[in-house]
Amino acid sequence: MKVIGLTGGIASGKSTVSNILREKGAYIIDADEISKALVEPGKPAYKEIVEFFGKEILNEDGTIKRKKLGKIVFADTEKLSVLNSITHPKIIEEIEKKLKECRERDEKVVVIDAALLIELGLYKLADEVWLVVVDEKTQLERLLKRDRFLEPKEAKDRIRAQMPQEEKKKYATRIIDNTGDFSHLKEQVEKYWRELVES
Repeated sequence: MKVIGLTGGIASGKSTVSNILREKGAYIIDADEISKALVEPGKPAYKEIVEFFGKEILNEDGTIKRKKLGKIVFADTEKLSVLNSITHPKIIEEIEKKLKECRERDEKVVVIDAALLIELGLYKLADEVWLVVVDEKTQLERLLKRDRFLEPKEAKDRIRAQMPQEEKKKYATRIIDNTGDFSHLKEQVEKYWRELVES
């Protein structure tokens, strides 16, 4: 089984690459989906988050207002650290469990799709790290277009809260440049896929 660790900054196009790899037959372990599931009412991280951040982050049905929580933590690094200390160990544990299941099922190629692949040390579970890169101007434009509720300052805070792209490049086996159009992106991913499968 080959494991690809796929990462990239917010609005870099990582999910698009993930979808291309899914179409190629890769099994995707999506860290974002896992983190969303972990904070649902009754789930392990939920109680700890509500205890720390208070009931004002809750919707009427008891679910967490993700946008509100995002606003709070991206404006305050200490609060972001607290949230991360609650959720990160549980995300890692769940990903390790899913990888084990993939081995038992004899999946050929598994992708760990995680924005924080490097920060969480998840790259150590992968045979290769694929990094999607984009310049900050394009990244900011795409983020504001994708999330219309964000103010430009908030968008910049979210980009800057992540590990710098240059730092991530030190861990990357393959770099995918997504400053161009979709066909340019797809071409690179397909080339890397062929190389991976042939090896």
